[in-house]
Amino acid sequence: MVDPRSARRLGHYAIFAAIAALTTFLRLLPVNPAPGGIPGPDLMVAFTFVWLMRRPDYVPALLIVAVFLFEDLIYWRPVGLWTLAMLGGTEFLRARVRPGRHMPLPVEIALVGAVTLTMLLGNRLILGLVMIEQPGLGPEMLRWLMTLVAYPFVVALSELAFGLRRPAPGESAVRHGA
Repeated sequence: MVDPRSARRLGHYAIFAAIAALTTFLRLLPVNPAPGGIPGPDLMVAFTFVWLMRRPDYVPALLIVAVFLFEDLIYWRPVGLWTLAMLGGTEFLRARVRPGRHMPLPVEIALVGAVTLTMLLGNRLILGLVMIEQPGLGPEMLRWLMTLVAYPFVVALSELAFGLRRPAPGESAVRHGA
């Protein structure tokens, strides 16, 4: 018989992987919902950080690497660079945020915004050092801002649709991959 806590964790691993597949599919569709060249948010980054901030045991490092390495291959990005940035950013937050500790949403958004901005600028720096062509800074900063704007909506969707909540004070959230 499978432990209910392990079954719930495995179920959330599968949900996270399904969200990754769905967001990748939707991003590949030749439809631009935002006319005028406004880039949409990077929903997978938002989902990853929302899940990490609430239940770090539901997004282990290996799952994050698998999802973003898959995205690197699908979107023709330099393989492993954004994956490494995501792994570094998520592990930085995983080491500093205690599960179950309530953090106001504006503070959480500011923290995630600072980490993702650091990841974005580090990624651009490395791409610039090896002279790989990259999009302009303006559109990337706008995508970063749109991701932060979408963050509260991703929080609401994760809580309402997937039942993702912070652990109760007596409930232990085991840290996997830390």
